[in-house]
Order: sequence, then structure tokens, then C-alpha cells
Amino acid sequence: MTSAGPEGPREQAEETYFDPADGTSNEVSGMVVGASVQARDIKGGVHIHQPALRLPPPNQLPPPVRLTGRAAGAAAMDAGRENRVIVLTGPPGVGKTALAVGWGHAVRGDFPDGVLFADLHGYAPDGPASASEMLARFLRALGVDPRQVPTDLAELTGIYRSIMIGKRMLVVLDDALTAAQVSPLLPPSPESVAVVTSRLRLGGLAARGARVIQLDRLDADAALELLARTMGDERVLAQPHAARELVELCAGLPLALCVSGARLAARSRWPVSEMVEAMAHERERLAALRMEDDIPVHSALHVSYSALPADAARLYRLMGLFPGTHFDSAVAAATAAVPRAQAKQLLGVLTDANLLDDAAGSQYRFHDLTRLHAREMAEREEQAAARAEAIRRLLDWFLAAAVAAGRAVMPYRADVAPDICHPPAEPARFAGPSGALDWLDRELPNVIASARLAASERLWLVPWQLAEAMWPLFVYRGRWAERLELDRLGLDAVREGGDALGTAKMLYKIGRSVMDIGQLDQAQDYFEQAMHAWRGLGQRDRVAGSLRRLGFVAMARSHPDDAVDWFARALGEYRELADARHIALTLTDLGDAFTETGRTDEAISALTEAGSLLADSPDPHNQARVLIRLGRARERAGQRELAASYLDRALRAMREIGSVRGEAEALLSLGDLAFQAGDRDEARNRYVEAQRLLITLGSMEQAQVRMRLARLDPPGQP
Repeated sequence: MTSAGPEGPREQAEETYFDPADGTSNEVSGMVVGASVQARDIKGGVHIHQPALRLPPPNQLPPPVRLTGRAAGAAAMDAGRENRVIVLTGPPGVGKTALAVGWGHAVRGDFPDGVLFADLHGYAPDGPASASEMLARFLRALGVDPRQVPTDLAELTGIYRSIMIGKRMLVVLDDALTAAQVSPLLPPSPESVAVVTSRLRLGGLAARGARVIQLDRLDADAALELLARTMGDERVLAQPHAARELVELCAGLPLALCVSGARLAARSRWPVSEMVEAMAHERERLAALRMEDDIPVHSALHVSYSALPADAARLYRLMGLFPGTHFDSAVAAATAAVPRAQAKQLLGVLTDANLLDDAAGSQYRFHDLTRLHAREMAEREEQAAARAEAIRRLLDWFLAAAVAAGRAVMPYRADVAPDICHPPAEPARFAGPSGALDWLDRELPNVIASARLAASERLWLVPWQLAEAMWPLFVYRGRWAERLELDRLGLDAVREGGDALGTAKMLYKIGRSVMDIGQLDQAQDYFEQAMHAWRGLGQRDRVAGSLRRLGFVAMARSHPDDAVDWFARALGEYRELADARHIALTLTDLGDAFTETGRTDEAISALTEAGSLLADSPDPHNQARVLIRLGRARERAGQRELAASYLDRALRAMREIGSVRGEAEALLSLGDLAFQAGDRDEARNRYVEAQRLLITLGSMEQAQVRMRLARLDPPGQP
């Protein structure tokens, strides 16, 4: 059978968990990997404990670059640590990020709890990143279960501050646009430091005590040193006058100097004066385009671009159309319709020319000005049809890859055939479900950016199909904020495009999204709209799914009698369709509702049938959910020993698949069982253990634990 660990599903030995009657049967067949424990009639039960997964302190800084002429800036940052917030400001291309990252590496040892880094995309074409998005990323890096990361900014901020208080961490916030974007991300601990880079001075932060450091352009000597390091000392010494002219044309901006130096380094026979002449000519041309603030950088970029081989220049232009911030050679190959090996070689040419930056994990990224220049070149030199085809190819790449990854994670899931015009010549392949799930997680920002791009291009099918393909990620790792954003993009797109199937699917999906963040009225409305849409399409299985989800809403509202009605209606539909998997899932839901209404015999019957149907299914999470609900039902029926058996097995199963949330649920039920038996010490131990897990998840369900702990020691009791 298939199980799932902290990083996704994995193959496990087959095991039978469920008792068809009150008797006990425990059989293990097939190959067992790891320990196997079989026990009977052991007083107190068998308790298996595993150490909680401890992530290393985050260390998110990009690789450092060698700094030139920034000793004074680094010293000012050292002095600014007492302010707790340091703002590095200056013109684009002056090296703010390089100094922030270099200084961060230098002081990394002073922050034992780790370093967080966020690119806030203040001037990116697709707009600045939201504080909510960055907080969600930080919480995941700090060990919060992705499924428990909320979407509300106030909740995100509260959890972030609770985790960060008392820690010694460095937080680097790059390319900020406003103080409001930054404020929720600032660490609350007096021993932590935040470094913010921005083209603006961010007076709102200064008013709150931040140290603002204006980063100036390099002086002539430092600029010459940087140029010499890039292209060679001997050439600067051979043409000192021309080298100083080039420094002046670059206005002391490190980005312009690096691009110009890389261009000369690639042309060892060129005299420096050749670059000076080209820069001077290009500067005059750009001045007519009213780009005064960025003239040195743009002129350096254009001269280097003009000297590129034709195929490298084409890839540079086309990747300027890419909507995200990081990409790899597979995306570049698909976009330009070239073999991946060739794309890697061309990306190397662009990196050598300092037109692209290397990033972690064989990724590439543009500086924001370089991206704008590349996009400008695409709009000037590529026909509209060629641009549209390149955009469609990159969208098709992400759609095909997301579908393939989703199928690797959930092979039993039936997907709609994606609308792909250009199937990738070298499609993405995944060695197993864990790697596929990691790919979905890593590429989610690019997928969302691709969905936005598809909508802007009026490709209405792509956004909702991307949302559909990413569903396995959301099931396993939550990502509620991004999930809701992607679902809304998909719903808007299908409504614009008049796609009946897509509309039904997205109503169904967005109902789940808003229900999971507690917006129950909206969830019910979306599910009812989805049910009507599915009826119009004649898809009874989806109608049944909508009925089941209306039962979820009723349970969330603490109306189990209403939930019984919804689940019973859904179950009837699934039985007529002979859909064994959904019969089992709906029986699980119905059994839970029966237990809450006191109909324990019916609950046990429904849950036992569900367990039997799921016994051979590659779905360990739902198998364990059935065990927890059987334990609750048996406890309500007064069968405490049998209840303990089910709950102990559920706890073990949830730990095996790495479901911290499920582990906490099992512990709470075991605590309730001990409380009913009068064993207050055991109940307290279980509740405290569950509380510890829920705190690591940032879960709002901690209030339920506090209520349980409070009833152990009611007021007035000694």
C-alpha cells in the first residue's frame, strides 16, 4: 500500500487496519520496511513515540558576491544593528542587494536561530509581493505545517510574531516598495535585526526608529577596482584614461560596471575605448527615450545585448516575457522551442554576460532592470505572433508539468485532459511522488504568475486547469492563501470565457478554499452554485460531491443532524454510481455525524464499512481518519478498550505518514477517552502533547485544547 511521509506519499508495506466485527484481527502481509509491532491483551495499550521532526534553522540568503568599495556601508550597517531595522536605499543598480546579502553572510553567526530572506518585487512588472504571501513563506520556513498557515493578514502576523519572539534572527527584505509592505514582516524580538533594501527612503520605517543608510554610487577608485576585477587588471593599466571614461559613463553603478566589464572580458581583443564609444552612443539614444534615471544601466545592457550571438539574444528576449522571478533551463527550452541542452548553453552565455544571475537549485533570475530591458527588446524585435507563441509555450510547459506532477502524487485521481497546444518536447519527469510534490511546492509562485499571464492573454482555459492540476499540493501541504488566489483566478477566467465545465469545477474548488478558512456562508453559496452547475452538465458524481461538501459546512456549524441528511443524500448517489472510494469517504463523514448525534450503532456500522472499503486503497490518511472516528464512536458506546485500540492505531498511522494535524486529532481523542475513564493525569498528558503539536502548526484549534485542560481543574477545586 502507499503511505505518505513528511515530504509526500511513499510506498509502504500493505497492512490491514480494520476489524469487521468486535473481534480482533491483525494481519501483516508483503514486505515490511522498518519495525513491525503486533500486540494483544497488553494492559494500558502500546504507545509508540517518535521524535518530532526538527527543521534546521532557516538559512535563506542567496550566495554572496565579492564587494568592492562598500567598507563604509558595511560599517554603517554594523552600527545600525542597535536600531533593529536597517534600511539600505539608493538608485537601481547601486548594489543594495549585494551589500545586504554580503553583510548578512558576514554576521550570520550572530543569529543562531537563522536567516530569512524575501524578494518583495517592489518594482517587478507583475507588481509587489503581498505581505501575506511573504509571511506564509516565512511560517513554512520556520516549521509551521503548510496546511495550518492561515490566509488572513492579521492571523499570519500574530502567528509570525508569536514564533519569532525571543529568537535571534536576521530578516532580509529585498526591493521593498512601501513601509506598509514591510511592517508585518519585521521581527518583534529585540535580539533580531531586519535589513530592508529599497529605492525609496521609507520614511514610515525611519519614523519608527529604523537606521536609514543611503548607498551612493562607487567612487572612481572603487569603480575602477570593480571594473579591473571583472575584465582584468592589465587592461585597465593599459588604457587608464579609457577605463576612467567607462567608469564615468557607468556613473559608478555596480550593475552597469559588471555588465560592461563582462562584455569586455568576453572580448579579450577589444580595447576599452571600443566599449566607451559604444556606451557613449547608446547613452545618447536612451536619453531621447526619457530614461534618465537608469541611463547608465540601460546603455550597458544594450551594448552587451547587441553583442550577443543571435540565438542567445533571442532567448534573452523571450525570457523577458516570463511572468515569474526564477526559471530553469527546462522552462527556457520550452519557451524558445530549443533542446534543453542548447538552452543550458545559451543561459550560460547570458550569465557570463551578467545579463542573468545564477540562483539556487539550477535556477536563473533577472535583475528587475534587466528583465524590463529584455521585455522591451522582445516587444521591439519579436513579431506579435512570435511573442504569443512563446507565451503559450511557457504556459503549456507549466500546465503539462503540473498535471504530470499531480498524477505522480495522486495516481488514482481523474483529471480533465489539459488544453495544451504545444506539448513539451522534453516533458517533466518525476522519480516518485515525493519529488513531484516538492516540484509543485517550489513552482507554485510561478504557476500563479502563469495563471495571471494566461488571463491577461485571454487564454481562459489555462488558469482553471492550472488550479485543477495543483490540487494535490493543496491536499498535502495546505498553502491556503495561494490556493485561494489561484482558485479565484481560475473562477474569474472560466466566467470570462463562458466555460461551463470549468465554471462548475472552480465553484466546487473555491467553495472548499473558503470553507477551510472559516467563511461558511460563502462556502455554502459556492457549493450550491456548483451543484446546480453539475446538474446542468449531467454529472451525478459531482452533484454527490457537492452534497457531501454541504454536509461539511453543516458539521462546521455544529449542526450534525443537518449534516446527516446531506451525507445520506450523497451516499445514495455514490451507491447508485458504484463509486467505492467515494462511498467509503462519505461513510466516514456520515459516521462522524452519527456519533455527534448520539447514534453510535449507526456510526460504528458506517465506519466499519468505510474501513473495509479503504483497506486496500493507497490512501493511508483517510484510513487513519476512519480509525479515529471509530475510536470516538466506540467510546460513546461505552467500549473503551476497543476505542483505545482504534485510537492507538490511528496515532501510530498518523505519525507514520507525517501528519502532525492528524496526530494531534488522535491525541485529543485519546485524552477525551482518559478523561471519561477518570484518569486525569493521562488526559492531561495527551492534551498537553496535542497542544504542543497544534502550537507548532499555528493552529487556531488550540482553544479546544485549553477548554479541555480547563475542565480537568474546574474553579473551586483544590
